[in-house]
Amino acid sequence: MTGYPTALGASSRESITLLGTDLARDVMGTVGFGELAFWLATQRRPTPGETRVFEAVLAALADHGFTPTAIVTRLTYLSAPDSVQGALAAGLLGGGSRFLGVTEDCGRFLHDVLTSVEGGLPTDDAGWDALALETVTAQRAARRFVPGLGHHVHKDGDPRTPRLFQIAAEEDLLGPHLALFAAIGRVHPQVLGKTLPLNGAGVCGAALADLGLPLELLRGFALLARTAGLIGQLAEELRHPVANEVFLSVDLANRSVAPDPYVPDPLPNTDPTGGRRG
Repeated sequence: MTGYPTALGASSRESITLLGTDLARDVMGTVGFGELAFWLATQRRPTPGETRVFEAVLAALADHGFTPTAIVTRLTYLSAPDSVQGALAAGLLGGGSRFLGVTEDCGRFLHDVLTSVEGGLPTDDAGWDALALETVTAQRAARRFVPGLGHHVHKDGDPRTPRLFQIAAEEDLLGPHLALFAAIGRVHPQVLGKTLPLNGAGVCGAALADLGLPLELLRGFALLARTAGLIGQLAEELRHPVANEVFLSVDLANRSVAPDPYVPDPLPNTDPTGGRRG
């Protein structure tokens, strides 16, 4: 038997080893949770600057009010108060392409653009603007959205975005993903004919990508952050419940309508009533 190698947690009768260190002696009370989460994902200990940027991302994504993820967590707890894990899981399962998933979508999108550049990355704002203009133009021609561009609430600017740029710059960690994202913010009005904000989820994805974190796990970090927010939502629900009112506002407002049968799109060369065309 070859065994199952891991650099993560391993236990003996006397101790617990984590990332090559003694958990009780070297980690507990010494390493913060954000630093540890980064360390676990990369198996290298982050610098203080990397930890600051990473924890700023976690703070940015922890909670954003009564989003669908928060509402479903509260409603699930209302339905099954014996299952905190179910309520949290319900909220996390709602982290997708419209909420939270943008973090990963934006990081991956920016990375794909950067890896397709031939002859080296830009070295000044003019070069980044040219790359961004080409990128936004291509997305518009393909009728695809630019991940991280636009917000349904913060239409005049997401307050998280400039702050995260500032923190990354202060720690000398404003890398190519953030540089390209900033350039997209500057040039997209030329292509779209309107100005949209760079949203917080998108800038978080760019920052995480610049930290060298696995692109496949960027949504996982967003969910890690939102877990703390959902615990906060449950804690508030215990003290100041609103879930039942939300439920009743929908249930008591329902109205009966006639059935609207589903009709599938007809296949080529077929009669919608069921007979084949000759």
